[in-house]
Amino acid sequence: MAGSPVAQPVHLGSARGRWLLLATVLASGMAFLDATAVTVALPAIGRELGASLAELQWTVTGYTLALAALVLLGGALGDRYGRRRVFLVGVGWFAAASLVCGLAASPGQLVAARVLQGVGGALLTPGSLALVQASFRPADRARAIGLWSAFAGIAGLVGPFLGGLLVDAASWRLVFLLNVPVAAAVLLVAGRHVPESRDESHRGRFDVPGAALGALALGAVTHALIAAGEQPGRPDVVAAGVLGVVAGAGFVVRERRARHPLLPPSLFAERQFTGANLATFAVYGGLGGSSLFLVLQLQLVLGYDAAAAGAAMLPSIALITLLSPAAGSLAMRTGPRLPMTVGPLLTAAGTAWLAGVDAGSAYLTAVLPGSLLQGLGMATTVAPLTATVLAAAPDALAGVASGVNNAVARAAQLLAVATLPVAVGLSGADYARPEVFAAGYRTAMLACAGLFVVGAAVSLATIRDDVLRT
Repeated sequence: MAGSPVAQPVHLGSARGRWLLLATVLASGMAFLDATAVTVALPAIGRELGASLAELQWTVTGYTLALAALVLLGGALGDRYGRRRVFLVGVGWFAAASLVCGLAASPGQLVAARVLQGVGGALLTPGSLALVQASFRPADRARAIGLWSAFAGIAGLVGPFLGGLLVDAASWRLVFLLNVPVAAAVLLVAGRHVPESRDESHRGRFDVPGAALGALALGAVTHALIAAGEQPGRPDVVAAGVLGVVAGAGFVVRERRARHPLLPPSLFAERQFTGANLATFAVYGGLGGSSLFLVLQLQLVLGYDAAAAGAAMLPSIALITLLSPAAGSLAMRTGPRLPMTVGPLLTAAGTAWLAGVDAGSAYLTAVLPGSLLQGLGMATTVAPLTATVLAAAPDALAGVASGVNNAVARAAQLLAVATLPVAVGLSGADYARPEVFAAGYRTAMLACAGLFVVGAAVSLATIRDDVLRT
């Protein structure tokens, strides 16, 4: 694989390897946690700042929109100008924006700062994973990615629970202000222990038109998906969707003709890369939809408060944390095809079980078994899936590959959240009517289980076992 190799590949068991993993996990975990923890803080934010419903929605979607629009560009900038350099810029940017969020005195200030947070997240998130892929020796990469997946991904899963605790114990502002000392620790550790790497073959002019078209396509489509969940036929939804499709087509044409494309089309000629990203789309679509509906079902129909609904997911999170590193190591020995097929099937089984959760259901018999199956399935799936995406791309394009996979995962989650409620006959007002919501819940969860089955089928059909061999 071509690229700019690290002077001395890092051993996972070394002190430098542990520091490198700590820095990347803390940074990406910080971004993942903020993406989900803010949701439970919205009522408190609304009361203190006097925010309207639309302003509260933009507090969430402003971050998502900026992150989704720029994540591919963030990965490409790292490959070209130095992954550590862009990663550190992203961490510092994210911390500064978090500070502004925590000090915001009006809804407008908070929304603007959240957009800036999304920009920082787009710079640090693909760089975090690309540094793991580019820095560790090949024999350690799958296990390192498993550890990264376990500890960084857990932040997003525990976000609602932690956010609820912070809001109840002190203030919603702590959700943002805690990022500042975490980011300072990342900057200190990464500056001393994380090696630099880049794609030395890129010496021509940066693909500015490709970057602009890619960001416009991702941003417009993301806006259309977010707004479609409120009112699909609105003129701005249609306009954003059309603009996104046109910009996407322009991006494809540009990348085919550019001498130094932002996203080389040859990446998608590799069956493993395309197959793994299709599996990502199915799996993360199912995960985004099932997570949304389960949390709402627990609160609206079973009467859990926000912290209790978050705590109900902790056993699943524990399994993902404990087993993801082992799943990465197993994939190195057996190949990724088996875990990428079995994992989504286990998750589908857990989701189908959770479809039976209804008013009066007991946690131990109705929620816990399905949650554990979901956790076991995702723990089996995530590390081999991520490692396969990165292994299928040249090391020189680790940042771009990570950016593509991040964009695919987020688009899938947005699409599921935007379309599933409408598809099962729910409107915005139905979230306040438990009996109506419960009627659509079962159908939505079974649809998500079907998406996991699709992910398993795609993996079985497209993934080779030799893709992770060194």
